[in-house]
Amino acid sequence: MTSLTDLREVVDVVIGVDTHVHTHSAAAVDARTGGMLDEITVETTADGYAQLVEFADEHAALRAWAVEGTGGHGASLTRVLERGGEAVIELDRPERAKRRHGAKSDPLDAIRAAREALARPRLGTPRRGGDRQALSVLLAARRSAVNAATDAQRQLFSLVIAAPEDIRERFRGRTLPGMVTIAAGLRVRACRDVETRTTVTALRSLARRARALAEEATAHENAIRAIVRSWRPDLLAQLGVGPIVAATVLCAWSHPGRIHSEAAFAMLAGVAPIPAGSGQVSNRHRLNRYGDRQLNRALHTIVLSRIRYDQTTRAYVARRTGEGKSTRDIKRCLKRYIARDLYRLLEQQPIEA
Repeated sequence: MTSLTDLREVVDVVIGVDTHVHTHSAAAVDARTGGMLDEITVETTADGYAQLVEFADEHAALRAWAVEGTGGHGASLTRVLERGGEAVIELDRPERAKRRHGAKSDPLDAIRAAREALARPRLGTPRRGGDRQALSVLLAARRSAVNAATDAQRQLFSLVIAAPEDIRERFRGRTLPGMVTIAAGLRVRACRDVETRTTVTALRSLARRARALAEEATAHENAIRAIVRSWRPDLLAQLGVGPIVAATVLCAWSHPGRIHSEAAFAMLAGVAPIPAGSGQVSNRHRLNRYGDRQLNRALHTIVLSRIRYDQTTRAYVARRTGEGKSTRDIKRCLKRYIARDLYRLLEQQPIEA
């Protein structure tokens, strides 16, 4: 589906689907006129998905599905449709500007989804499951564990600052990891006053929680590394690309052909400059703050690593600095180059060892 530029050339009907947790609303839209033919709302169950397919069969054999949230609320439906050989178009970021000027309902959103698919110059297919989905799940779990561990450490540090002096003295001059180690080994003594006993209990609890979460994050990272090594080990061979960065890139890219060009991949990563000319002002661009921010962050990590360790990158930075470029602009340029190189690498089949 990614090679198509006009759905009207290949289908008679587009089924737009507005997805929610408990129900999905679908609308059949004529591909040539954009007129709504029929609509239906079903529950998010196996029977509900079967009803949607029967609904589509009543209108056209040549059809495509425009599903919002193929990686979220519409994931189960998307899997059912793909197993049945249906053509599914990804609409993870629907355009909802018209909502501000009119009514809103689930059937109307389903109609808008279908018409948006008809209007798009490029059509995207859903991200695949399998290894990609496994990486996505592990990344989410690891991110949650890392964030929670960081919160626990910050809370521990704050409690140490306000702790009674005999407790605070034990932590003086220690780094945060050292504080966690000391706090995890604290003992609650019955002879102490209630404030001290409570503070010690809280510090020990936070330290042990931070340790457990750090161990959980490490376990997730090891699982991520194993999947990346078995799927695309060539990514890990790139300078500055570790298992977390590689997994983030693979989750955004998904599979060959889903993203039609390296320019589109750069736009997805938010590293393609956006034209900002107007009137007599031309050749002007602004920073792209859209796209996949996790992917953008992964490219930023690669840039920082290469600036520090890669002599070629350091020479580029020195040259561009001499030309008057700011550090921020230089990093933006490097992100764009790295996005291009990663896209070309990903679109190639990895060489078997």
